Amino acid sequence: MFSIIQAAGWPIWPLIACSVLALAIVIERFISLKPQKVAPERLLEEVLSVTRTGVPAAEVIAQLERNCALGEVLASGLRTLHTDPNCTEEDLRAHMEGTGRVVAHRLEKYLSALATIASAAPLMGLFGTVVGMIEIFGSQAPAGTAGSNPAQLAHGISIALYNTAFGLIVAIPSLIFWRYFRARVDGYLLTLELAAERLVRHLKSLRK
Repeated sequence: MFSIIQAAGWPIWPLIACSVLALAIVIERFISLKPQKVAPERLLEEVLSVTRTGVPAAEVIAQLERNCALGEVLASGLRTLHTDPNCTEEDLRAHMEGTGRVVAHRLEKYLSALATIASAAPLMGLFGTVVGMIEIFGSQAPAGTAGSNPAQLAHGISIALYNTAFGLIVAIPSLIFWRYFRARVDGYLLTLELAAERLVRHLKSLRK
């Protein structure tokens, strides 16, 4: 492996840095986007069950907020109602939507960086290819002198090919994982939106 890196020359080092960063982002997102940390399956039903007899105590709401992303959104609505029992439905929705935007921003964390790596890696590989071509043309002897340097010519070709290949190796998985996490986040956001809407309707029915 080290011999390949040596053959690829210095342009491959930025690509290696991008590959390490992309791997770190993928691992971090897999951990952070687990269903238990975002939207546990039975949490909404438990919240609806608890609120049938009234708004929970502040300690219960705080515990719900620390539970997961969905709990944070639902807790914002319950806290609004706990603070002001006569608040309007619009105020309740506004508080939950504000919290939802904060949660959405957190769920989308690092995805733009992963998308940037997926877009930039082929260009960085192309840059390495250009450097390799410069090496190739530089190995050609000027007119009126002896022949070209075969070793330098081979080195230029290796730089061009290795960087092109490594740029694609970094870009393709980064793009795949970016699309996967993007779809996963969109699904979570839809779940949070529907859960918040259901809680608002539930609380509205209790106040009638």
